Amino acid sequence: MLREVDVKVRIFYLLLLVAGGLYGAPLRAEEELPLGVVHEEAFQKMELLAQVLLQVRKHYVDELSYEDLLQGAIRGMLGELDPHSAFLDQEEYQNLLDEASGSYGGIGIQIGIRDNTLTVIAPIEGTPAFRAGVQSGDRILSIDGESTSGIALREAVKLLRGEEGTSVRLTIMGRDATEEEDIEMIRERIAVTSVKGARILGNGIGYVRITQFDSQTAASFREALEDLERQGMEALILDLRSNPGGLLQQAIRTAGIFLEEGLTVVSTRGREGANRNLTFGAESSVFVDMPLVVMVNRGSASGSEIVAGAIQDHGRGILIGEKTYGKASVQTVLRMGQADGDAAIRLTTAQYVTPNGRQIQDIGIHPDIEIPLEREEWRRVQMRRSHLESPENYPDDVVAEYADVEDRQLQRAQDLLEALLILQKKP
Repeated sequence: MLREVDVKVRIFYLLLLVAGGLYGAPLRAEEELPLGVVHEEAFQKMELLAQVLLQVRKHYVDELSYEDLLQGAIRGMLGELDPHSAFLDQEEYQNLLDEASGSYGGIGIQIGIRDNTLTVIAPIEGTPAFRAGVQSGDRILSIDGESTSGIALREAVKLLRGEEGTSVRLTIMGRDATEEEDIEMIRERIAVTSVKGARILGNGIGYVRITQFDSQTAASFREALEDLERQGMEALILDLRSNPGGLLQQAIRTAGIFLEEGLTVVSTRGREGANRNLTFGAESSVFVDMPLVVMVNRGSASGSEIVAGAIQDHGRGILIGEKTYGKASVQTVLRMGQADGDAAIRLTTAQYVTPNGRQIQDIGIHPDIEIPLEREEWRRVQMRRSHLESPENYPDDVVAEYADVEDRQLQRAQDLLEALLILQKKP
């Protein structure tokens, strides 16, 4: 049997290997830390970690494997950094890949941590959460009776997802509510269509809504615009309300449709000396002269904030609605190869800033024209919008109930563009 000191030495050297990058990708020569005080301090701290691991392994009331202890240490380390950095085991890593493909199982909400509380960024239209009336800004107090106080995002996602047909119960505190509400939903397979509702509203005003940025968004959006142009579109309303984001390159390509080639869409700011500051420019310009209004609200996050910020900074269009969510940090997923399959870490490595250098994270994008909607008013607007886009999914009596609902933000955008077109046509 190995003596404790031998085990300690082996664990200590295992930790050194992990720190040296052998668990993932090795450091390049120019990135290696200088020898001396920095390494000395690092070695001392890792020795402490090895000692703690040994004591827990030896004395804790339940027997735990070294794998469990090391994973727990890694999760704790990343969890202390920020709400978005995390260790992803094999199952969680696969869930992340599934989500990027636009199809997965659950109730259909994007969530985040705001003021240390699990908060809804946006519900996905047509999903159980949307039909149950869950709204942007709602706080999730418990999931199936389990308190979400101090919960990590990865744990919340795991609790919300499950097999199709199974139920989940949320305790919600609405954005404007004074009392908690219990909502029970049946999980479904979530398949998202990212470009919806393309139509001519009248007087040459086109309308397109982007629900999120997936792998097909930019191409689908361009096709929708070209079709509307053939129908006589002279100005456009781009609806990014309750769009929680998605793939960065798709957001950049979407913004690039309206910007002169080469203009900056977004920049990243990382820690000096650790991450390069990259500027992403517009790749193609198709509708650079078309009058444009972009609608946003508190459920617009990440990629939609990048698009809105670029349009606003370049003076390319007018933003109408509400201040956006304020989620624009860069998470890099680093795959960690293991003998029994791939795991990964999701690490915040930078923050996105607008072309003029404005920070988005925790601040959001302020619209040029602010038109706030109360929670119930926005719910009714969403229902009316869904009926218009997919009337075949709703019975006539339900459609009739929402037939007179007015979307004040959309009406203001339409009025603004109609007035602008009138001015342009005057001799």
